[in-house]
Amino acid sequence: MQSMSFATFRGRHFGALFLALVLITPLVSAQQSKSKPPSAEQLSQLVAPVALYPDPLLAQVLMASTYPLEIVEAARWVKAHPGLEGKALEDAMQGQTWDASIKSLTAFSQVLSMMNDKLDWTTKLGNAFLADQKAVMNAVQVLRKKAKDEGNLESNAQQKVTQEPATSGDTSQTIVIQPANPQVVYVPTYNPTVVYGPWAYPAYPPFYWYPPGYVATASMVSFGVGLAVGAAMWGHCNWGRGNVDININRYNSFNRTRINNVNWKHDARHRRGAPYGNRELENRFGSSQLRDTRARDAFRGRAQLGRQEIARGEADRFKGSNPSGLRDMAAGRRTEGAGFGGLENRGRSFGGDNFGGGLGRSSQRDSALSGLGGGRESWRQSARGFESRSGRSRSGGGFGSRH
Repeated sequence: MQSMSFATFRGRHFGALFLALVLITPLVSAQQSKSKPPSAEQLSQLVAPVALYPDPLLAQVLMASTYPLEIVEAARWVKAHPGLEGKALEDAMQGQTWDASIKSLTAFSQVLSMMNDKLDWTTKLGNAFLADQKAVMNAVQVLRKKAKDEGNLESNAQQKVTQEPATSGDTSQTIVIQPANPQVVYVPTYNPTVVYGPWAYPAYPPFYWYPPGYVATASMVSFGVGLAVGAAMWGHCNWGRGNVDININRYNSFNRTRINNVNWKHDARHRRGAPYGNRELENRFGSSQLRDTRARDAFRGRAQLGRQEIARGEADRFKGSNPSGLRDMAAGRRTEGAGFGGLENRGRSFGGDNFGGGLGRSSQRDSALSGLGGGRESWRQSARGFESRSGRSRSGGGFGSRH
């Protein structure tokens, strides 16, 4: 299937993005009215569908969930460009404006489709992660321990499961999941209401999502085809600090950048106007985004004002002039009223499309240029200089127009 251009894609799917924003806004507004952080039960509900993902993929899902509208756009882009992978995908990503975490998920179409289909969940997960990264990471570890206790989280041909010593005096061990082959990623598929044992929070049941073409197996956790994603998987779970960070070498390779800071930071510009989950988040991220926007608008306003002042200054230099008379002067024809007489419509802007139509009757007095040396050559030089200056105005109007 022939791929459409990104410009065509954006135009075709703008309605979907607008609809996504319409759906997200009332949802988040309801959350804002409560302004309470999610409870441990709610966090378990949110992370259950992805808690058994390999650590690097989990980290990127958490980052990307903070940009729900770009999730929508990227998911539709992937559907419009099937089969792109490896270097071809990396090349295509260089022209996109999404956050790097969103770009990386284009290599995991199954995950991107789930996040797009469950946009309300994506939005809640992202807001919870922004509010308290450590609490979200702790919820993941609680569920991983449950799955391991149930015998549903073990090393195999697709993944390597290890337990690291406790840190900071914590008696529990950290469960780490890595791809068995660092170059090939298998995305697990499972029912969260079963894989962790009997679900402990019936008031907060997690959703489960099966990819198209999924075939149930006897195993609690199944794996599809391995994905050779290369450098697209650059996320990292820092369990000791309770947050996520970046594998710099892979990040730079996939995004063709030269960053040297491992710390991940939410970029409010990629929020695309989607509201945050509570007032505290709005103050932390929304206000900074608004300040940046206002600063840009103020700069544009000052630049526009400067251009207007320059235009007014240029026009004031020639108030009362008759351009048609000056063209006659340039041709060596001195006419009555060709000088710097009055204009009936002085309110028209200099260089406007209809400026010539606003000229009044030519003054009957001699030109203001008379007595400045006289002679036809003086008239020609003055007129040529005037037209040269006026020629900078926009075509289609003003003194410099050609008819």
